[in-house]
Amino acid sequence: MADKFIAVSGNIGVGKTSLVRHLTTDYGMTPVYEPFADNPYLDDFYADMKQWSFHSQIWFLSHKFRLHRELQETPGVLVQDRTIYEDAEIFATYLHRSRRMSKRDLDTYMELYRAMQATLQPPDLMIYLRCSVRAIRKRIRQRGRPSEQNIPLTYLRRLNELYEDWISRYEGPVLIWDSERADYLTHLVDRLEFERSIRAVL
Repeated sequence: MADKFIAVSGNIGVGKTSLVRHLTTDYGMTPVYEPFADNPYLDDFYADMKQWSFHSQIWFLSHKFRLHRELQETPGVLVQDRTIYEDAEIFATYLHRSRRMSKRDLDTYMELYRAMQATLQPPDLMIYLRCSVRAIRKRIRQRGRPSEQNIPLTYLRRLNELYEDWISRYEGPVLIWDSERADYLTHLVDRLEFERSIRAVL
């Protein structure tokens, strides 16, 4: 069983992967990344989101569930980059609201998600990285991933709104970190504040 389980959540470009690397390097935690590239439905999904959204999200949900169950049984201090909760609360919800997933499919998906959620050990700490859409857009341009350069601003804005709604309802220990204004990597005061927050859990 995991000694400690820390999850890092937040919108695209807020700094999740950088934080996971920092926690892995400086604190000796074991990183756990989402199996994004392995999804066999992705090409179909990007070609026709309405047709393949349910299939793609079910694949992510089942793999995140298996991953979450496995890490519960893995010893050590683990840090996960994006969680099963975000798949449902953010991305599946967005697909429904943008009319790319029917209400019937969403209801079926959520029923399965709630059943899975009831069996999972929640994180000992959820770190939520908060960042404005303007700063996110700037970071996406700077890191230069070709697949991200044409992400619509409205999409990032809607995801941010869903994230803020979800984290306001999240039940459990949570650290909300302003990754736009507080830099734990280069600013000493911010780094000390971040370390104090992490130590309280560890």
